Amino acid sequence: MSNESPEARPAETYAEVEDALLSRWPESRLDPTLDRIEDFTDLLGRPQDAYPAIHLTGTNGKTSTARMVEALLLALGLRTGRFTSPHLESMTERISVDGEPLSEDAFVRAFNDVARYTHLVDAEHEHPLSFFETIVGMAYAAFADAPVDVAVVEVGMGGTWDATNVIDAKVAVLTPIAVDHAKYLGDTPGAIAREKVGIVKPGATVVTAAQLADVAEVLVERAAEVGATIAREGLEFGVRTRLPAVGGQMLSLQGLRGQYDEVFLPLFGPHQAQNAALALAAVEAFIGGGQPLAEDVVKEAFGQVTSPGRLEVVRRSPTIVLDAAHNPHGAAATAEALQDSFTFSPLIGVVGVMADKDHEGVLAAFEPVLAHVVCTQSSSPRAMPAEELAEVARGIFGIDRVSSTPSLADAVDQGAALAEAGGVFGEGIGSGGVLVTGSVVTVGEARTMLTRRRPGAGTAP
Repeated sequence: MSNESPEARPAETYAEVEDALLSRWPESRLDPTLDRIEDFTDLLGRPQDAYPAIHLTGTNGKTSTARMVEALLLALGLRTGRFTSPHLESMTERISVDGEPLSEDAFVRAFNDVARYTHLVDAEHEHPLSFFETIVGMAYAAFADAPVDVAVVEVGMGGTWDATNVIDAKVAVLTPIAVDHAKYLGDTPGAIAREKVGIVKPGATVVTAAQLADVAEVLVERAAEVGATIAREGLEFGVRTRLPAVGGQMLSLQGLRGQYDEVFLPLFGPHQAQNAALALAAVEAFIGGGQPLAEDVVKEAFGQVTSPGRLEVVRRSPTIVLDAAHNPHGAAATAEALQDSFTFSPLIGVVGVMADKDHEGVLAAFEPVLAHVVCTQSSSPRAMPAEELAEVARGIFGIDRVSSTPSLADAVDQGAALAEAGGVFGEGIGSGGVLVTGSVVTVGEARTMLTRRRPGAGTAP
């Protein structure tokens, strides 16, 4: 019987790569050290040093902002690599080149390019490389192999000890920082900020959303420590005006270099307008120089942005919206965007959460906008059982506004039926909608189910 590690042999199929990666430490488990990923990337020849980078952290909005940064860079004619997490439906979504996720075949090749080194790192450490560390190495190597002109990299969790942080980014982006992953990062925004500002490197430019006072204090301390320059939303850049529009919103943005008017963004909510301002300032900082970006380039880029699973309409009659809000801060932003951009009457929630999240805070944030909530669960072993979630929900919504089923498919069907029978809630029949939310896994599984149930189901509102 061979003692050779399975990962020392080339994988032939995407399913084999999935199995190999999932057999490693899950990404929800954190060991605060960069030793393994440093050794891994050293063996790979430090591919992350082959291109400049824009590095993003924060509590919510990272993936949407990364996709907007990528769109702007592509419109400027640059070749991009984008690393985001977690994925909705396929691991391939995590690694994109030129705006497109790697194909399954390319993903297999990316894995095989690094797999021979994983067991060497495993042998030298108390703990083996994790799922996340391995896929970060894959991404950095794939970007060097492409090669890309710039990498857009989203942290997985935190900042200082996140595996992505072996990269030395020219621009660091901080989306709004609130409490999430408290077990690992701390239970106050200031404590969490100390972990997240670890991505700010010497001489970098920091582009930050408006932050709470204790977060801003931590950021200023870090910038002074490493000689970084700070650009702040509301001072150096920001959203001048925004108006909800059909299919999105119309923005006027103040960048670091100029003002950009009549910019259409096909995403919903004030938080996405804020993300657009962050992305614009980040790209201006990256490009440098004193001149604004060409206005037609900015309009073209933002007009083509997509962000799957973020207030994404996947079905009509009744309308079903997917949103991956999984903490109170994200849920509050989604609730505000729903009131801002939609007129559902009634709106039914289909909610499935992870047991280690602040599920009570998520439900409370959604209570004002949901007529009824159907509690359910995803297939993840971390998922909170539907009936346990329902018990919590009844204390927030009342007994009559809560139902539960462990089957996500049944929950969506129940939600659709309730939305169509609007008269049950004393509201207009035929104008109801369904919001599927609570976790990225729940939304990803619903997206797969809903878009494959009806071939050709669109994502445009």
